Amino acid sequence: MSDSREIEALAAYLKLLKNKGASEESLNKREQFLQKLIPNLIDKPQNGGVFREEVEAFIEAIDHSDWPFCLAVTREFFYFWIEDIKAVAAFSSDSAYDITPIDWVPKDNDLKTLWEMVETVKFEVVDTWPLKAYQSALKQEGAAQSLIDIRLKLVKLLLIRLKDAPDKNHKIFRIGVDATVPLFYRKETRRLFFAVVREFYYFWIGDPSASKFILGDTTGSYV
Repeated sequence: MSDSREIEALAAYLKLLKNKGASEESLNKREQFLQKLIPNLIDKPQNGGVFREEVEAFIEAIDHSDWPFCLAVTREFFYFWIEDIKAVAAFSSDSAYDITPIDWVPKDNDLKTLWEMVETVKFEVVDTWPLKAYQSALKQEGAAQSLIDIRLKLVKLLLIRLKDAPDKNHKIFRIGVDATVPLFYRKETRRLFFAVVREFYYFWIGDPSASKFILGDTTGSYV
């Protein structure tokens, strides 16, 4: 058993963050968390499905309030662990990766309250357009109505979380996702939520090729 792969990935990850100007406190917090996670990754196949399984099992024992931080860190670390040179290079670019935190989190609501809001909330045009586009794409792919209904419900739940966000970008979207995941206590629901928001993201940003991400194989990616 060798942890050299993980140690090298951790060193590269921390070096990038340090070069980006991350504080010692931020680096130490990330390193402490990943040092605890790494033993679960040693000698494991380098793919998203395995990584997700190990992360899910690990964070089950962590306080749910720490999940947003842990999910953000593992999402960053994943590409170093699988040695995705292209993704790491993108992180290293001036514009693709910024360690400056966004000072915003969704309002603190419990899942029961959010489910009730899903049934009554009125969405603005900026949200109804991607919702309708997503629904239409699901229908075109032949998805059953029951599948469409649950996916739309999960998407609406996330949109409620994003309602008071100060901006509309991938960082805000991920903050909303990471802050919502801990609300789901069943692993199966969390996985479905991840799959749904991964699909919906491309509709949310108005990607003209968004439909190609519908009902795809999500086992190869962690984020």
